[in-house]
Amino acid sequence: MEVKHKGRAPRGFPLPHTRGDPCLHRRQHSLPTTDEGHSSTGGSVGISTIGNETRLASLRESLAREKPVRIVEVHSPLAAVIAEHAQGKGPDKREFHGFWSSSLTDSALRGLPDIELLDMELRLSWIDQIFSVSTLPLVMDGDTGGQTLHFEHMVKAMERRGVSAVVIEDKCGEKRNSLLPGDGLHTMAPVDEFCEKISRGKAAQSFTDFMIIARLEGLITGLPRQEILDRAAAYVAAGADGLVLHSRSSDEAPLLDLARELRRRHPGTPLVAIPTAYPSVTEEELHAAGFSLIIYANQMLRAATRAMEEVSHRILDHGRALEAGEVCIETSKLLSMSEDKRPIVRAPRD
Repeated sequence: MEVKHKGRAPRGFPLPHTRGDPCLHRRQHSLPTTDEGHSSTGGSVGISTIGNETRLASLRESLAREKPVRIVEVHSPLAAVIAEHAQGKGPDKREFHGFWSSSLTDSALRGLPDIELLDMELRLSWIDQIFSVSTLPLVMDGDTGGQTLHFEHMVKAMERRGVSAVVIEDKCGEKRNSLLPGDGLHTMAPVDEFCEKISRGKAAQSFTDFMIIARLEGLITGLPRQEILDRAAAYVAAGADGLVLHSRSSDEAPLLDLARELRRRHPGTPLVAIPTAYPSVTEEELHAAGFSLIIYANQMLRAATRAMEEVSHRILDHGRALEAGEVCIETSKLLSMSEDKRPIVRAPRD
């Protein structure tokens, strides 16, 4: 396999076409194949056939379209299968364009607090499992990025695995999830130190399509508007490929107003929204304010957790499985997944 250094796609790994839907291109390449490599409707689709370089590059390809790019949290290969084959109602038939690997859900799934306890190589090994059954690009939640020297190695490791981008937040000290309130709980990183982390991470990467996205935590910590704008400018100058404007307020007005100003000042830098705290805001409204990438950061695990709680209670309440079955998929869908992933998702929707 030829490795690409500071270039576009290597020979043997063409980029998705810019015309049409890049996601459709990837899904066509992941169709089941016969032994001769021809498309077949009866073969197994248990192993993804997309190359890491193609997957890595496809996020930028999606962002090049002037439409909102939506990605969703996946915490397991099964979650990735469900997300990749999900489709919205209506004529648009919306689909997800990629995945989000969340440090919060990775930690919660293992009964741990979200305080950067998980080893990065361990998280990347879980991403390997997700990639083995999927074709969409993935953005990784890199927390603070850790020490700068460690971040350089982290960038190289993510590139090797086919990760398309990493998001790092401009905080320092002990990691605390940004959605947690509390005075003094969150400490902003010095601008020069965070800029050095970005620039050294960019210098360490081998693939020009890999993205380092800086997460602005100023709305979380209560920084003045101008300081947030100044930080954004410094991060872009240091090489940041995108900016997350993060907020835990249900009032989206300050966020949208600041996003419009950031879009005006940095028209070539993708803006990223994580609408966990303001879920009523539509993708169209976010895109109109300047956001290019929308991350649904934890909904899949939250939904799974509620479902597991409900099933547990129904079994205990009734002393049998009948009532629990009302909120379960058929066992046959699990049995057929290795032959065709699509039956695991609910029936076609009008």
